[in-house]
Amino acid sequence: MNLEQIQKLESKLLLSTYDRYPVLLHKGQGVHVYDHKGRRYLDMLSGIGVNALGYAHPAITKTIAKQAKLLVHTSNLFYNEYQARLAAALTKISGMDRAFFTNSGTEAWEGALKLARAYARENNSNGAQPKWRILALENAFHGRTFGALATTHKEKYRAPFDPGLPGVSFVKFNDIADVERNFDDCGCAIGFGFLQGEGGIRPVSREFAEAARRLADKHNALLIADEIQSGLGRTGRWFGYQHYGIQPDMVTVAKPLAGGLPLGALLVSEKVSQCIHPGMHGTTFGGGPLVCAVALQVINTLQKDKMLNHVQKVGNYLRAQLEGLQKEYPAITEIRGLGLMMGVQLESADLAKAVHKQMLDRGIILNRTDENVIRFLPPFIIKKKHVDTVVRELGAILASTKTAMAAATGRNQ
Repeated sequence: MNLEQIQKLESKLLLSTYDRYPVLLHKGQGVHVYDHKGRRYLDMLSGIGVNALGYAHPAITKTIAKQAKLLVHTSNLFYNEYQARLAAALTKISGMDRAFFTNSGTEAWEGALKLARAYARENNSNGAQPKWRILALENAFHGRTFGALATTHKEKYRAPFDPGLPGVSFVKFNDIADVERNFDDCGCAIGFGFLQGEGGIRPVSREFAEAARRLADKHNALLIADEIQSGLGRTGRWFGYQHYGIQPDMVTVAKPLAGGLPLGALLVSEKVSQCIHPGMHGTTFGGGPLVCAVALQVINTLQKDKMLNHVQKVGNYLRAQLEGLQKEYPAITEIRGLGLMMGVQLESADLAKAVHKQMLDRGIILNRTDENVIRFLPPFIIKKKHVDTVVRELGAILASTKTAMAAATGRNQ
């Protein structure tokens, strides 16, 4: 079927939840994907931060083929040989103690919220006063299930489904005074991404992160780190919080974990793990043998290939090239990010829309977030030559836009 036929069929049969790009993808190899006509695209988005090792990586395809012949699914009523091994790998690189496996990032975040409430209930020394409030940040995005949605800041995501989960309050981004005003003995947790993704690639300040850790300790509450997009090497370290020297009580991970297969994880400290017992939480599919086998291979490959060092080097190169563009084009108002999680803020949403469309027309996949931010989430395996291609095309688009705006100004004078 061609693109037009697929579009017609989807418009008739699927819920209208996605505003898709007009591209029908057929296959991928390395850092490129190919549409149904064979046109090649340089993917600087990696399936929204999922395909860290790119497409058709031999370590992943071999593991999938091997394990699929043995065991794909069993349910969590039985042991499989990969869950504990994967938990060992994740706790080692994260500094956490235990793991719970899910199908997605939003499910991992839901689990974190449930454990925060359960921990507070079991350890509440607040008398008759309930300890159940959860603090989240301005611009936060944690997912689309009900608890995750309640801790997602933008009203456009929450309003159609109100009333949401009660007990959630938002604090101003990087505002220490505001978090101090809102954090009291009724709070059971504060949760945020140390580097916000959907919120516009915004890093929290070291001072804010330290204040959040201090306040959580003071009120016997929990600090939850959302590493769904920033975790597992994307920032040049295994997790974003490791840039700050702060250890959370819970960590959520997902996107690149199983190389494109659906798998998330909730990592917790030993003290948090004591508040849950069999029957309180669970999943049918999470942590199946196929996805866990692949996730182990992903982590092993990242370690064997010293991929975090590569992410740091290429990420620094990407930032330097983008900063060079910024000096030439004032339409770039700010560049933010760490490693290969980078955002280019433009002067308007209209310009960001135009840049995104024209980059796609030129065979480069990016996306737009927070209205006027162009988001870069490439596969970890990209090289400097790929960065050069992207920056060259972005510069050409900004130059043509600048020329067009100058011409329009001249006509209006």
